[in-house]
Parts: sequence; structure tokens; C-alpha cells
Amino acid sequence: MTTAVLPGTLSLGLARGATELREFFRQKENLIFTVSLPAILMLLLGTVYVREVAQGQMFAASMIGAGIISTSFVGLGMSVVADREDGTLKRLRGTPMPFTSYFIGKIILVFVSSLVEAVLLMIVAIVRFDVQLPSTAEKWFTFGWVFVLGIISCSLIGVALSSIAKSTRNAAGVLNLPYIVLQFLSGVFISTAALPESLRVTGSLFPLKWVCQGFRSVFALNDGYAVMEAAGSWELGKIALVLGAWTIGGLVLVSRTFKWSNAAS
Repeated sequence: MTTAVLPGTLSLGLARGATELREFFRQKENLIFTVSLPAILMLLLGTVYVREVAQGQMFAASMIGAGIISTSFVGLGMSVVADREDGTLKRLRGTPMPFTSYFIGKIILVFVSSLVEAVLLMIVAIVRFDVQLPSTAEKWFTFGWVFVLGIISCSLIGVALSSIAKSTRNAAGVLNLPYIVLQFLSGVFISTAALPESLRVTGSLFPLKWVCQGFRSVFALNDGYAVMEAAGSWELGKIALVLGAWTIGGLVLVSRTFKWSNAAS
């Protein structure tokens, strides 16, 4: 008599990711809103502020960073709150699916939706603002690791903060408020070099500033534009260090704060 072998954590996570993607793409209104909102904001704000190609390059890079953080931090956090509120998490807890597999599935969803969102943003930037895509493998490599570390670190932070929200109604405030504030402190709409020192330091404590700076290094027409950054350089090593530290810190926060239900344990 043979004993059935349960699928591994990764296999279950990939299966959960496929389920998350099917549900996401079936919800047409949510799909369109999630993917297109950053592109619409870039189009509207860029029309007001962008006056030359160089400005378009920097603005598009910052908006791509802000867009994927919105998907990973705000979108994923609200998704976890919704799963907790409607009992999905409670039901999953009674299955052989481990905690890790659930989050692998969620991060797969964030990666795919963020990639679609980034491609749409690039298309709008090229058509409307004559933005030029990176021309070297080195810059695309930088784009890749900033993209990956940004999504993972901000996804984990969003999941950790989701434990504060008791319902989807108050989750919007819990997650959107810090995100909106940090956009102004992280160089999305205003150059960090133009900010007072106290606000610049505050923004530098969080991932959004470093993600946007990393993308600006990729889309800049030349390295001379690094002087527009607060430190006068791209600081790629520091970007990797900060995002890596937030990834580790996010794992610790999630392991200590994650709740399967709103009931007191």
C-alpha cells in the first residue's frame, strides 16, 4: 500500500498563483482599473508638468516605480484583508496549503499584474512623451533587480500592515494614506533634492524612494542626470541594500503579525 505524497510548498504556491491570476483576469472592471490607473495618472500629470524629453524620462521612471508599489503594497494588502474578511483565509488554513504557498501565489499575481502595468506605462510614455527605452543589457538588468526587490519588499510590508485593518472599508485608509504621502517624499512628483532635509530623510527610510531612484537610473538619458538626486549619484549599491533590508524586515513583520481571521486568537 503506497502513501500519497502531498505536493511541495512551491508546487502549491504555483497552483495558488494560477488560481489568483484566473480570478484577477475574470474581474474585468478590477483588471482595467488596477492596470490602467497609473498610466492615466501619468498621462494627466505628465501633460501638465513634462516640457521636454529628459523630464519625460525621469517622470515615466518614477511613475513606473509608484505604479508597481501601488499594486504590491496597496493592492496586495487590500487583497489579503478581503481574503480574511470573507473567510477565504480561514478555509485555506484547514487545507494542507502552508502559509508560504499562499504568499507565493499572491506574489505571482503581483508580479504579473505589475509587469502588465509597467508595459502599459512604457507604451504611454513612448507615444505621449517620446520616452526612450533603456538601450543596454546592463540597464535592463538594473530594471529587473529593482523591479523584483521592490515588489517583494513592498508586498511583504503591505501584508504586514493588512493585519491592522479589520475590513476592506478601513483597509483603503490604512494602506493608501502612507502610500500617497510617500509619493511626495520619494521623488515621484517632486525632486527629492528640492525637499527639506527632514522630509528627504523621512522618505529615504522607505522603499518607494529607492525603487523610483533605481528606475530613474535606468531611464536617464545619461549619468549626468544623477546630479538631480539628493546624493548627486544613483547609489545603486545602497538601493540594493535598502530594498534587501526591507525584504528581510518584511518577512519578520509578516511572520509576527499575520492573522488568518479577525477573531481574537
